[in-house]
Amino acid sequence: MDWNHYRFRSLWTLTAPAPVVHHALARIEDYPLWWPQVREVTRLDDTGAAVRIRSLLPYDLFLTMREERRDPEAGVLEAAILGDLEGWARWSVTARPAGGCLVRYDQEVEVRKPLMRRLAVPGRPFFRANHALMMRAGRRGLVRHLEAV
Repeated sequence: MDWNHYRFRSLWTLTAPAPVVHHALARIEDYPLWWPQVREVTRLDDTGAAVRIRSLLPYDLFLTMREERRDPEAGVLEAAILGDLEGWARWSVTARPAGGCLVRYDQEVEVRKPLMRRLAVPGRPFFRANHALMMRAGRRGLVRHLEAV
C-alpha cells in the first residue's frame, strides 16, 4: 500500500438545479466566498489558478489547479492538481428526476508535501478525517451560497 496515495469520493444531494450548481462549481475564484477551507484563489489565466487550502489540521496546502475538462451539458468539471498534492479532481453534476441534483466529487492524489509524507502512516486517519470535514463544510457553504444568489 502506498500511504501517500489517496482516493476520495463525496456525494452531495442539492435542491438547486444542476446547471446552476455546475456554474457555481466552475467559478473556482468564488470558492473562498462560500468554502471556508479554501482560503485563497488567484487566477493564473483562463484555465489555471493558484489555490491555498487550510482545514482543521495546522498546515496549508498550496496547489495549482489546471482545468482539463469543462462540459456543462454533461455536468463535468475536471482539473489537474500540482503542488503539495498531485493528481486530479472531478465534479460531476447530474439532475435528479424529482428536482435538484446529485453532485459527485472524485479526487485521486499523491501527497508531495514533505511533512505529510513523513507522517504518512500515523497521519493517514487524520488526513482522511480532515478531508471529510472539509467536504462537509463545502457542501454547507455551497448550499448557503446558492440560496443567496
